[in-house]
Amino acid sequence: MNRILRHIELVRDKVPNWEAYPFAIPAVAKLDRLEFDPRVTFFVGDNGSGKSTLVEAIAIKAGFNPEGGTKNFQTRLRPSESSLHEYLRLARGARREHGGFFLRAETMFNVSTEAEAYGAYGWKDLHEKSHGEAFLWVAIHRFRDRGLFILDEPEAALSPQRQLALMGRMRQLIRAGSQFIVSTHSPILMAYPGARIYLLDRGGIERVSYTDTEHYAVTKTFLQDPERMLQRVFADVDAAESE
Repeated sequence: MNRILRHIELVRDKVPNWEAYPFAIPAVAKLDRLEFDPRVTFFVGDNGSGKSTLVEAIAIKAGFNPEGGTKNFQTRLRPSESSLHEYLRLARGARREHGGFFLRAETMFNVSTEAEAYGAYGWKDLHEKSHGEAFLWVAIHRFRDRGLFILDEPEAALSPQRQLALMGRMRQLIRAGSQFIVSTHSPILMAYPGARIYLLDRGGIERVSYTDTEHYAVTKTFLQDPERMLQRVFADVDAAESE
């Protein structure tokens, strides 16, 4: 299956300082070349693992505004992106995207503010919606067939039910030739059938199966016996406080 984005690789001989952010992040320090799935690629890992930093760099390299939106968006209310994109080489496939979107939960307010200027093009007043409603509205109404969509922790804005709705929309778009690259903590989203999952941790980056992720294991264990897991968590807290 043809891909919009084929792979990225870190141009290692041009990295200025391996001890400085973001190159000191283990997953970035050990980054070589990563292949994208033609449909869905997930980046998962704990807080601070570098997944959002990497997804942001991919989005910028692909031509998107660092704070999110389409390639036409220019809002820069608080520039905070790393320099990682300057040291990435992005390989494109033969298939070109027909539009796209970089959607990140943490800058949805900024995107909503700029979107008000596009009212004539069908944008709603996103500020009148809740965070999650605005996020899902964009996915349903502004994502187009054969597009490139890069999402940074979408679950931060979405309830479990709306995460399922997003997955349904993803399936429609993927069937119509779109490609998704997503950073997430959500065991719901990363369950998308056939997705390529990369785990970022202190060991670097490796491809894993869904059931081998900590997100799946912890969620499954908790749902099977929440009382037992909470007893263990609270026992650890009580033991630490008694020391």
